[in-house]
Amino acid sequence: MPDIGEGIAEAEIVAWHVKVGDRIEEDSPIADMMTDKATVEMESPVTGVVREIAGEVGATVAIGSPLVVIETEGGSYEAPGPDAEEVRERIAAETPDAEDVERAASRLENESAPLRPSKPVPPPVVRSAGGKALASPAVRARARSLGVDLAAVTGGLDGVVRHEHLDAHLLAQKPVAPAKDAPAAKPEAKRAPEQQIDGAGEQIKVIGLRRRIAENMAASKRHIPHFTYVDECDVTELERWRGEFNDQRGDKPKLTLLPFLITAICRTLPEFPMINARYDEEANVVTRYDSVHLGMAAQTPAGLMVPVIRNAQNLTLWALAAEIARLAEAAREGTAKSEELSGSTLTVTSLGPLGGIATTPVINRPEVAIIGPNKIVERPVYVSDGQGGERIEKRKLMNVSISCDHRVVDGWDAASFIQALKRRIEAPLMMLAG
Repeated sequence: MPDIGEGIAEAEIVAWHVKVGDRIEEDSPIADMMTDKATVEMESPVTGVVREIAGEVGATVAIGSPLVVIETEGGSYEAPGPDAEEVRERIAAETPDAEDVERAASRLENESAPLRPSKPVPPPVVRSAGGKALASPAVRARARSLGVDLAAVTGGLDGVVRHEHLDAHLLAQKPVAPAKDAPAAKPEAKRAPEQQIDGAGEQIKVIGLRRRIAENMAASKRHIPHFTYVDECDVTELERWRGEFNDQRGDKPKLTLLPFLITAICRTLPEFPMINARYDEEANVVTRYDSVHLGMAAQTPAGLMVPVIRNAQNLTLWALAAEIARLAEAAREGTAKSEELSGSTLTVTSLGPLGGIATTPVINRPEVAIIGPNKIVERPVYVSDGQGGERIEKRKLMNVSISCDHRVVDGWDAASFIQALKRRIEAPLMMLAG
């Protein structure tokens, strides 16, 4: 498994393009590996026959560990053990407080067993000097959320506990019988037997992007005290201007409401710098940004992705429309680069015409706010008749939601931001003027 990005210690297998026994050519695809939210296609460095694979779909493979064993013509191939220095650096990076890194790396230095030995070999339990299991920060966070003591989890051949080891540990758990001297528990009310549901369809394993989405959303709701504020905006004039721009666009991309909303957001944020920010929970530091790197939640066949519009404050309406289309297509096709899927400072999520009356979006951690425009509806509204009275007129209205991290953003600030945003949305000339 090659080094496919700075700071990446492991990748998840999301698809195999080969199986044991297949003959493959040099540069032909082997597997799709996922890191963060980017999927990378691994290619074969040689021509030969696949003899071993690293695991099933959903398993994780550490950088520097064998991904496949390929037998080339003219001889057989035996999987080498991990390079001791690489293993030492990886273990030290994943477990900075481990004092026995040398011991763990030395044991791995002499290993040359194939990926799947003919006889089961109990994996070693390598621990730090303090008895702490070797595991990546992501695995530690997941174990904490599940209430699992990593010291009780058996790791891989290198002693490192990964997601699949945590899954196996959970499946192996059984209720423990109470000790003889333990006080008798109160009898529980009898429960009806589990109902057997007829017509069960396909079972789908939660892996790859869908698992990462689940973990990220759970972490966001678990760590961030959300609150949501919603207000109504009159977009009648904005829609009129949008129609005129599109009528005269020529070969420019068609303008949706989103470029106008992003422009209004970028014009409003300098007045509310705590909205365009990221919160480092461990360091207890909030970083405010002058540039707006806007995350754009996009639904794809693989799940929700958030490509990032860099320096959105510097783009015109037409440039925003072109960038939105480019990033959305890259996300749908799975060709978005890692740097296009990270580093956002604020996110906008929109369901377009499917949007409801109001939404309560989940914050894209470690950001502190997320904005959700809802669908446009037409309703009768009282408006001024210009003579001191009122008349009823059909207007186009849209609710705008904002969810904020209450540790960083106060309710007053969120409401004030949306009110300022509303003024720009309802007066398009003011919005476009700055």
